[in-house]
Amino acid sequence: MFTNPLQHDHAPIRAVIVDLDGTMLDTVPDFHVAINRMRDEMAMAPIGQDQIALMVGKGSENLIRSVLELDMGPAGVEARFDDAMASYQRHYLSINGKHSRLYPGVIAGLESLKSQGLRLACVTNKPIAFAKPLLAQKGLAVYFETLYGGDSLPRKKPHPMPLLQVCTDFGLSAHEVVAIGDSSNDAEAARAAGCFVLTVPYGYNHGQSIHETDSDGIVDTLLQAADLIRSHNNIAN
Repeated sequence: MFTNPLQHDHAPIRAVIVDLDGTMLDTVPDFHVAINRMRDEMAMAPIGQDQIALMVGKGSENLIRSVLELDMGPAGVEARFDDAMASYQRHYLSINGKHSRLYPGVIAGLESLKSQGLRLACVTNKPIAFAKPLLAQKGLAVYFETLYGGDSLPRKKPHPMPLLQVCTDFGLSAHEVVAIGDSSNDAEAARAAGCFVLTVPYGYNHGQSIHETDSDGIVDTLLQAADLIRSHNNIAN
């Protein structure tokens, strides 16, 4: 039986911060199309989804630098970065969401969290210009009071700033908030902010096993996370 990892602290949970790429949506197919269109424009050979999945999660700048590093050294990356980023952003905006899919249990999990009266925020390292229309297109925007992209604040995950900003927005202490994500970025940000963190095993996590990440527990779906929070609050309230 799954032991509730939240039960060692009896303060009630009031809000949940949910990651986007690799947690709610499998967006690697979108990245694959946009990146290879960019690479084609720059006379580079296409790359596979498995390669791209290892690069996702640390923001667009890191993604494009990593893609360019497959073909060139530091000087070449810097020389071609601006053109590559502009091409990538143009292509990504044109296909944003068309090839991505919801992971199982996401809608059911969000419905359960909302039914518990929890406040929800989405914090992602994806640029806000990509994240906002994607949430709307996939029917997710209605669940979230607050959305922060990777360029919404001066620092992005794994820095705790976006999570602490959500706590401030909601007027809550960090120990009243659970972050849910798929990678070490999410876990490190939550730990530094003082929030609980639950991780899902199906995301990207830079090629590392999620079992190597310091979190309060691994949940198969967002629905399982919602069940754990409900169980915790039944005791804490």
